[in-house]
Amino acid sequence: MVSPKHVCVIGAGVSGLAAAKAFSARGHKVTIVERSADLGGVWEPARSYPDVQTQSPKDLYRYTDRAMPEAYPEWPTGPQVHAYLADYAKSHGLTNMLRLNTGVAGMERRADGKPGWTLTLTDSHGASSKEDFDFIAVCTGQFNERQELHCPGEANFKAQGGEILHSSKYNDPAIAKGRRIVVLGGSKSATDIAVNAVKSGAREVTIVFREPVWRIPYFIGGLVNFKRILYIRAQEQMFPGWGASALARLAHRVTAPLVWANWRGLESLLKAQLKLKKCNMVPKERIEDGVNCSVPIATPDFYPMVADGRIKAIFGTFDHYEGNTIVMSGGQRVEADVAVLAIGYKLGVPFLPEAYRSKLVDADGQYRLYRLIANPDLPDMGFVGFNSSFCTVLCADLAANWLVRYADGQLARQPTAQAMRDNIEMMLHFKRVERPAAGVYGGLCVAPYHYRHFDELMADIGTRESSRNGLAERFLPPDADAYARYLASAPQYKAAA
Repeated sequence: MVSPKHVCVIGAGVSGLAAAKAFSARGHKVTIVERSADLGGVWEPARSYPDVQTQSPKDLYRYTDRAMPEAYPEWPTGPQVHAYLADYAKSHGLTNMLRLNTGVAGMERRADGKPGWTLTLTDSHGASSKEDFDFIAVCTGQFNERQELHCPGEANFKAQGGEILHSSKYNDPAIAKGRRIVVLGGSKSATDIAVNAVKSGAREVTIVFREPVWRIPYFIGGLVNFKRILYIRAQEQMFPGWGASALARLAHRVTAPLVWANWRGLESLLKAQLKLKKCNMVPKERIEDGVNCSVPIATPDFYPMVADGRIKAIFGTFDHYEGNTIVMSGGQRVEADVAVLAIGYKLGVPFLPEAYRSKLVDADGQYRLYRLIANPDLPDMGFVGFNSSFCTVLCADLAANWLVRYADGQLARQPTAQAMRDNIEMMLHFKRVERPAAGVYGGLCVAPYHYRHFDELMADIGTRESSRNGLAERFLPPDADAYARYLASAPQYKAAA
């Protein structure tokens, strides 16, 4: 018998909606708190920059129980994704659980001795209140608190009419018209904004980033959708994984020349297709050494605009401002009207008390999370959407289904606290020593091990069905409809008073 819980889901983005749906479907009472005025997280219109679209194809960027509309393009736009999320919330009755403009200022273990946490909640007027919950699902993800960068001279730059804004505030193309735009950052958002600034009539556009990185075009070679190359199990198996047996390690050594040739071929193709030499943007790192969640999609038109000079690229970062000029770390000087800081977000759970935060995050920033979802030393709590990947929505959906069963003690492979700690240590060693690229974003990146991660979650949940045709699956990207069937094949239950 599973007793119903009052569950607080923190965040109403992709992950929060997945968690709310999973817990409510199992009979739990759910409250979703969202500090913004709308649901959607990074897809909330107020946070979206012009021309934003998904990095993943629509058949991968979806929940298991709801496909995106057929009329959507292969890579949906920001407004389309927000509409999809709003429709998902409405159809599953999640909007009735929402408390918008409600932030979490702090939390502590319940004083009444019952399992769970007491949250300090704040409203849009700054008033605070305390409320008890039996379980907390933290769904704030990796795009929550904006990174800041302050350089000497910025006050004078602003005094002379210059603007400095985070990329999430570049939400009107009129910002760029007739002005000198300097974008700092090498992510897809940075290249998207640089291209948008050119198309919006900017007087000059400069992008500044530390070093060139491999970017993947939507269609590799202009013909093959990149999901059919980088999302498939066969490609994933070219990377040595964690906990590999002696036989598996031997197999990797034997096939190493073929794997090496595979990656060199892809590099050559990308150099030619994107004209990286002409743009002076050939990365120093081997592509296979850096495949993780930080590998961006190549914004269409970015490389052609760099090649013909419409976008000026500078390697380095901001050092200081002098009047209306930004001086770079390499000494280059660029006059600017607007500096757009596409520098990402801070990882963290600021409302978690320090005593518990130290159990969650090591000194080097690596997160201690079993399956990237739960920590045995943080009772009555779990994390959805921290398992970042190219298949963000699917990852969140499967993590939410895993978490509700973990909270209810209903996993087929319910782990002991010690088993979780041992696994966490093994995974941390893998990320720190065996594959450092897996340590990006606090070690919360699933890529390129999507299938391996999903296999573990399905085995834990106890699905009787867990794979498609073996040979075909090796060369196909993950299928959300298939994972819906796998979840349906697991033992079913519902909480009851």
